[in-house]
Amino acid sequence: MSQGTDQVFVHPTAEVEEGATIGDGTKVWHLAHVRSTARIGGGCVIGRNVYVDSNVVIGDLCKVQNNVSVYQGVTLEDEVFVGPCAVFTNDFRPRAQNPDWQITPTLVRRGASIGANATLVCGIEVGSYAMIAAGSVVTRDVAPYQLVAGNPARPKGWVNEKGEVVSRDPATPPPGLGQG
Repeated sequence: MSQGTDQVFVHPTAEVEEGATIGDGTKVWHLAHVRSTARIGGGCVIGRNVYVDSNVVIGDLCKVQNNVSVYQGVTLEDEVFVGPCAVFTNDFRPRAQNPDWQITPTLVRRGASIGANATLVCGIEVGSYAMIAAGSVVTRDVAPYQLVAGNPARPKGWVNEKGEVVSRDPATPPPGLGQG
């Protein structure tokens, strides 16, 4: 494991494979597993029983709560929140045996929040500061600052950078949203 100069905390029951990169001030909790080519930024919290697969990139100041598997092909930019038991996929046509299998990437932009037990189907982009409600099944891209909920997830309004709902109009973001 390579790390910066500040202390990185790795719980004794966690497994961080040689070659993984973990930034300053990150905490990796009980029973987590970080693969050798994963990159985790600084100031992150990786919760209990989190799996961070090969080649995954997690930015700075992210929180990945308990029981989340972040599979190959998933990129979390800075300040992303992933609630407990959220699910990422990386295969559109999963089979136990498929020699032609290819990873389908998913990108979660800066400041986005993913609620507990949400499922994100691969091949989507979640925009900056978007909010995905708990239990949602996300099958399409989510716009920046958009609030989505349901199965399948549908637009329900707009949130600001603090996560406060600023509009319940699912179609049109309020003027000035995202202007700082």
